[in-house]
Amino acid sequence: MVQRRNSLSVHKRHKRRIPAELVMERPRLYAVTTLARSASVTEAATLHWKEYVMEGTQLGVLMLSTCIWGILTYSEESPFTSLGLSAVSRSILMGTAVAVTTFMIIRSPFGRRSGAHLNPSVTLTFLWLGRIHRWDAAWYIVAHFIGAIAGVLAARQILGLRLSEPSVQYMVTVPGKNGNAITFLGEFLLSGVLMSTVLYSSNHRRLTRFTPTLVALLTILFFVLSPSKSGFSVNPARTLSSALFAGEWQGVWIYFAAPCMGMLSAAALYIKTVGLNRVYCAKVFHDMRSVCPFRCQFEHVYEET
Repeated sequence: MVQRRNSLSVHKRHKRRIPAELVMERPRLYAVTTLARSASVTEAATLHWKEYVMEGTQLGVLMLSTCIWGILTYSEESPFTSLGLSAVSRSILMGTAVAVTTFMIIRSPFGRRSGAHLNPSVTLTFLWLGRIHRWDAAWYIVAHFIGAIAGVLAARQILGLRLSEPSVQYMVTVPGKNGNAITFLGEFLLSGVLMSTVLYSSNHRRLTRFTPTLVALLTILFFVLSPSKSGFSVNPARTLSSALFAGEWQGVWIYFAAPCMGMLSAAALYIKTVGLNRVYCAKVFHDMRSVCPFRCQFEHVYEET
């Protein structure tokens, strides 16, 4: 009875706005509002606009946090300056701050509802895996870029000129001293590691609840390994938002191409070794209460032997 009420209640909320044949729903513990393959871009926006707003808001919060902690960690006027932190200590501090923010976003009601992609490359990978509708993917990517830009804009309004200091510079991502080739390789490999971790953990019944923690730990590692203060990007929207305000476009193509290629390669390896049927949903972290907008089969994760 609980499964039936959940599914019917979602249908009633949306039946006036979108034809029933455009929504595929199955009764289960959590409600699913998957778009049918024939749904249009406007119908997708009508049904899932809340998820799009959530995705944009989440990335905006992440960029705001990145900018705030960038000033606290690297600004010459920061109260932490008196501590005499080493470069490694600053990387650990910065990475931990971003990791905690990321963990909280993924575990938040917004993150559990939208899937907490936080990254156009993640969305494109799930699109390639067939777990997200093409129009949902398009709206998610638009939301990511708008949200990231809004987050840096909010940071500039709050923090003022300190955000543009040479030591901070909007936390822009630029190739390190080793050049474009090494930067590309680093972005490619770490993006692949991130996507592999998400796929293997979120689709394993014993690991799925630890996915947010694993993503957070990887975030710290990325900052520690990075030769620059801004850490590895692995996120085109994150790079564009900082570059737009800093006016620094050096090697920006790397931060678009490498993350997408790295994550798609990781997904291809996952399919080859585990199988496409073991990609149950496009959510980074899936609980059993939140509405799911994707082509979801997450309940099957608990049928593993």
